[in-house]
Amino acid sequence: MNRILYIAVALVCAACGSHRGEPVPETPAAMAAKVLSESYDGAFELETAADSAITAEEGFRIRVVPERGAVVTAPDGRGLLYGAYALLRMHDAGADTVGADVVENPAYALRMLNHWDNLDGTVERGYAGRSIWHWDALPDTVSPQIAEYGRRCAAVGINAAVLNNVNASPQILSGEYLRKVKAVADVLRPYGISVWLSVNFASPMVLDSLQTADPLSPAVAGWWQRKADEVYALVPDFGGFLVKANSEGQPGPCDYGRTHAQGANMLAEALAPHGGKVIWRAFVYSPADADRAKQAYIEFQPLDGQFSPNVIVQVKNGPVDFQPREPYSPLFGAMPSTPQAVEFQVTQEYLGHSNHVAYLAPMWSEFFSYVDPASLDAVAGVANVGDSPCLTGSPVADLNWYALGRLAWNPRLTPAAIADEWMARNMWRDDVEVPDSVRASVRDMLLRSREAVVDYMMPLGLHHLFAFGHHYGPEPWCDPEGARPDWLPKYYHRADRVGLGFDRSSHGSNAVAQYPDSLCRVLDDVATCPEQFLLWFHHVPWTHRMHSGRTLWQELCAAYVRGVDSVDLFGRTWEAALPYVRPEMYDAVSANLRTQARDARWWRDACLQYFAQFSDMPLPSGVPEPGHSLDSLMRVKLPITNFECPSDSLLNKLR
Repeated sequence: MNRILYIAVALVCAACGSHRGEPVPETPAAMAAKVLSESYDGAFELETAADSAITAEEGFRIRVVPERGAVVTAPDGRGLLYGAYALLRMHDAGADTVGADVVENPAYALRMLNHWDNLDGTVERGYAGRSIWHWDALPDTVSPQIAEYGRRCAAVGINAAVLNNVNASPQILSGEYLRKVKAVADVLRPYGISVWLSVNFASPMVLDSLQTADPLSPAVAGWWQRKADEVYALVPDFGGFLVKANSEGQPGPCDYGRTHAQGANMLAEALAPHGGKVIWRAFVYSPADADRAKQAYIEFQPLDGQFSPNVIVQVKNGPVDFQPREPYSPLFGAMPSTPQAVEFQVTQEYLGHSNHVAYLAPMWSEFFSYVDPASLDAVAGVANVGDSPCLTGSPVADLNWYALGRLAWNPRLTPAAIADEWMARNMWRDDVEVPDSVRASVRDMLLRSREAVVDYMMPLGLHHLFAFGHHYGPEPWCDPEGARPDWLPKYYHRADRVGLGFDRSSHGSNAVAQYPDSLCRVLDDVATCPEQFLLWFHHVPWTHRMHSGRTLWQELCAAYVRGVDSVDLFGRTWEAALPYVRPEMYDAVSANLRTQARDARWWRDACLQYFAQFSDMPLPSGVPEPGHSLDSLMRVKLPITNFECPSDSLLNKLR
């Protein structure tokens, strides 16, 4: 037990102050003492000790006893750090903690963020500015935002960060960049965060002119072993490699007639002596396949049991690509002999970028309602972090980063409870009493926000109706010359005079057969398929009667109208909260909601006019007449890249 040591550290930290240029604590245990000394106004003790109730690494126990105050016990420093932040959450909640005895064990040993940061400072699908790593300044100059990033991760239990884009530059493994990686790792270590790197499978050819990257070549295997030794000499607690291979033009083992398992295992062998792991992404698809949604299962399921023990296969939550709503990927549950991680997307590539209010915990909890959390080995989220002042482009977008960490720690937490925690810490003013009715109305707004996005973008199982490339705004008509069919909306919505939707039933692509038999039967029948997935799995006649009694066309129109109405309601809810919300938060979310209201109408008018050409049916009563013609909406082209969010001024000028 080291209780006295950590109390001493806490007193020293309290005396020296937190923002005066002193060195950052060098260990998670010392960081825990610093966190509590700065933010907890009661007596506390930190002790490293075994406890039979703490059954997982990084777990902790909090007891509040009158004679000692709050006692945080953990078997290691990371557990103390997470316990310290849990104690602060208890304090923020305002509950009477006297006599409390709380034990928490993380559901997963690996809880990570995947950064899609490029070495030139851009962030793919990044809507919060440029990379916080500031690669060009490292290793000599380290941005203070990196420490703030570490603090926010530690506060929610995130313990790993992949620093660079999965479309990886081989240069990340050069000596120059590994020294930069070391500088970042040194800052993040006290926050309990291990650093990882995305690697390009052809790195031996690019960096050292090997003639091949064949994973069965002894020369290639030897190159990776030497490179692993080099990495660990600089960063002894390095986590491992994340790999995107044979997907969207990235090189991989299949280029040499080898399997994904053979490629992953070669890298795993290089990392194993150091305790490192390989995370191998299952995001693959071929333009020759009849149904892109089936490809990951086709390629990976037969490889079950062939991966080395230190390989984790990382699977996107849905079978296509982070759509506002997807069914879960059938790979989950289909590889029982292979460790799996779920990959969520925190950055809002398909949910209005950082312009729209969209709380994603309900989406992720929906996933866990289908996939048993105990069947997974890790949770990863594609980060929404950049060098904007608030790190996430919009202050409310921080909620999704927070929620990812909390659900990775405990996937049984409710979205409502997570929202309440975050609001208590970040949203409400300290100088006024916030009425319960206001807390409830804002919580309800957040809980409904993702469903509103689904309604005004792609209801009833529609998917991938976005503008080409940057994915902002509606473009169900999109058809640029030379584009792959499975990158285009028409591939997915299949609208014609008969109906709408992709037939994945046993009469179509038979993607339903990849699901367990009991679910397959439900999804295969248009009468029993959940209507939220109806157009994902079926091509449905426009006149089909829905559960509401409406036709498909009428139900589609009602959903788009409901989405717009929801955003308008959010605006009124937020206005009513003005006296109680911190000013900077209020102004930022107000701007989000104004943009979102205009965008929702843009989506509604564009999609309903476009699909009306096929249904040949009038807009039902109660559906507003479009404010712009379809021709004018089809001419809207946003001049933005995949690395930015459109500004209000640009949107107001063009749409």
